[in-house]
Amino acid sequence: MSPMTLPQQIITIAICAGGTMLTRFLPFLIFSSDRPTPKFIQYLGKALPCAVFGMLVVYCLKDVSPLSGSHGVPEAIAIAVTAGLHLWKKQMLLSIAGGTIVYMLLIQVVF
Repeated sequence: MSPMTLPQQIITIAICAGGTMLTRFLPFLIFSSDRPTPKFIQYLGKALPCAVFGMLVVYCLKDVSPLSGSHGVPEAIAIAVTAGLHLWKKQMLLSIAGGTIVYMLLIQVVF
């Protein structure tokens, strides 16, 4: 497969930038500040963060085998650290980063 030409690269970047801008600006165009936000959208705003976390946990643990390798111990420790940090500080970024750092240290240094 040959590399993209300069015009193809420019078009690709423009399409990506346009798509990103559209997804950022569209909610402000659809839901004006003059009307209240629909109840369904408010529900999605409350339910989706939990659903995304659940999906991430399932995705991260899908290949863990308790019968081989490290038996899922690094994963369990990292999940406990993530949950503990979130219960303690209630900061999503800190929780995710802390759990990730602990997991990476465990699999690189300990296991």
